[in-house]
Amino acid sequence: MIHRSLALFLIITLTAQADTLIHAGRLIDGDNDDAMEAMTVVIADGKIKTIEEGYSDPGPDDEVIDLTTHTVMPGLMDMHTHMTFEQYKGGYIDRFTLNPGDYAYGSIKYAERTLMAGFTTVRELGSAYQLDTAMRDAIARGDIIGPRIFACSGGIGTTGGHADGSNGWARHFRPDMDPSKGVINGPDEARQAVRQRYQDGADVIKITATGGVLSLAKSGQNPQFTEEELKAIVDTAHDYGMKVAVHAHGEEGMRRAVEAGVDSIEHGTYMSKDVMRLMKKHGTYYVPTILAGVTVAERAQDAGYYPAIVRPKALAIGPLIQGTFGRAYKEGVKIAFGTDSGVSQHGDNAREFALMVEAGMPPMEAIQSATRTTAELLGVEDTLGTLTPGKIADIVATPGNPLDDITTMEKINFVMKEGKVYRTPE
Repeated sequence: MIHRSLALFLIITLTAQADTLIHAGRLIDGDNDDAMEAMTVVIADGKIKTIEEGYSDPGPDDEVIDLTTHTVMPGLMDMHTHMTFEQYKGGYIDRFTLNPGDYAYGSIKYAERTLMAGFTTVRELGSAYQLDTAMRDAIARGDIIGPRIFACSGGIGTTGGHADGSNGWARHFRPDMDPSKGVINGPDEARQAVRQRYQDGADVIKITATGGVLSLAKSGQNPQFTEEELKAIVDTAHDYGMKVAVHAHGEEGMRRAVEAGVDSIEHGTYMSKDVMRLMKKHGTYYVPTILAGVTVAERAQDAGYYPAIVRPKALAIGPLIQGTFGRAYKEGVKIAFGTDSGVSQHGDNAREFALMVEAGMPPMEAIQSATRTTAELLGVEDTLGTLTPGKIADIVATPGNPLDDITTMEKINFVMKEGKVYRTPE
């Protein structure tokens, strides 16, 4: 007869899970300002178990992943994506020719591209037919491959504003827009729209505080909410545990939004030094999306790429975002990585890093803006954002050293999400 303590030992031994060991030639953990050489990351049950100096020897059942020629980092995070569509010349007709299922099936490849580029988490800030919550859940169930999604379930705007999907329609076709569709007028409707997003399953609230470049409306920068409307949105969102992301190009709309207590400003093209200082005072994050600005400016050179009402805005606003980013960085504004992918091509997200470095941000800080800082903006810094024992094992790697050549970030060839490997070096 086996002694009880021996039997328990055998059960534990037989049921113990093998560890996965990553041998990292260089480790950027998202927290320290210096990279570490020759490190081992030990993963168990989808989480980081330990981080050890040198290349640790595996146990008899452990798996070793050899990344000794790579730089290993936390999974990257993009705070501004649109993964249910991708702009192309003539694409404005899609709203009249595509059904929800067309967008849904098309988004599968965009989600996979994003993950394979090393982005294990995104904040989805506007999708066709509010499909982002369904995509989030499908990825979480394992039905499709993609990054972890924090969804807004559709933006909130005012009548005729950047988030009013009926802009550009002939009056006899124009649908009725109301808070259930994200279009509000007045504080009461603002609160109603936020509560509707909560009911729809949103994780975050996205609003359009100013005009935008790509909407079929004249102004790209005018303020589009009253101070009372903004305060109603922010207070209600925070009551429901949701943060508020704010599309904004013009200075006055940004000022009103920051004073109302929003959590992040997206794009920020005409951000003045006064607004930057106000953001520092309130702890507001800046998500610059330089890549979107560069993309629309390039495409607007083709006179037929955008509708006539859009092209002047793209030519005027697009080229300015990188300069605004450089000034905001020097001013000390908190910067979280975001691309507005969908405007640019999905999977090209990492091009943003080189644009940030070109504008004056050191490579390590650019990487931290897409790891630790983005986790802080999302409020998930306890589980994501750095390679720390106990956190979720979202890990990516690139050959070479991005601290010497930031474009190496565009060559991610190892992707692990929650301890599962999705991409390995060929």
